[in-house]
Amino acid sequence: MKDKGPGVWYFYGIFIFLAMWQVVSLAVQLPIIPSPGKVVGNLAAIFMSHIAIHGLYSLWRILAGVFLAVLVGIPLGLCMGYFPGWDRLLSPIVYLTYPIPKIALLPVVMLLFGLGELAKILMIFLIIVFQVIIAVRDGVKGIPKETYYPLYSLGAGFMDVFREILIPASMPKFLTSLRVAMATAVSVLFFTETFGTQYGMGFFIMDAWLRVNYLEMYSGIVVLSSIGLVLFGTIDYLERKKCSWQYK
Repeated sequence: MKDKGPGVWYFYGIFIFLAMWQVVSLAVQLPIIPSPGKVVGNLAAIFMSHIAIHGLYSLWRILAGVFLAVLVGIPLGLCMGYFPGWDRLLSPIVYLTYPIPKIALLPVVMLLFGLGELAKILMIFLIIVFQVIIAVRDGVKGIPKETYYPLYSLGAGFMDVFREILIPASMPKFLTSLRVAMATAVSVLFFTETFGTQYGMGFFIMDAWLRVNYLEMYSGIVVLSSIGLVLFGTIDYLERKKCSWQYK
């Protein structure tokens, strides 16, 4: 049977979700759960004038946090996986700090860096970077030693090994860790956007809730969910392109 492609399955998932939402709305018959049709209509009417700027701020914070986490996490993970000395030195630090609930660090981060953009981006960074480090390290550690011998015999240096073996071998676990961390990052971002800002989907949703405007509240939830869907879809696309051997 021919593969329909990920886009088609996303469409099926959205259709099933909207159908379940419609059933719940009809069963409850309360303003707190409007029908998806009303929410989508309201979203179309106010998106450009009210929601788009909030969505852009949230997307910017997520992308900036992910970029910093990748910039720091991949080199550290590669070095820890390839050089045993690095692993012995850094693993205790990672194991000590990784289990700390990152939301518990929010007051500390805000006291140190204020209530602006930097604090919100750092929270995303702290959520993602440890998973990236551990996933990349474990991916490199799982490479059989025999894989390196052909390059060593040809006089390859570390950068050649880095480019030809370490990056391709660690890519699947890295993308998986990014996918797992993304959901938590979006959830924490929603919480951080209720403090010290007038822009962001967290602010928009909570403001609509306080004004008892359920259509706008659900419109914001749909946009935030759509941002997550786009991010997950992008990771899936990268995985299919960069780790194509897994789909053969």
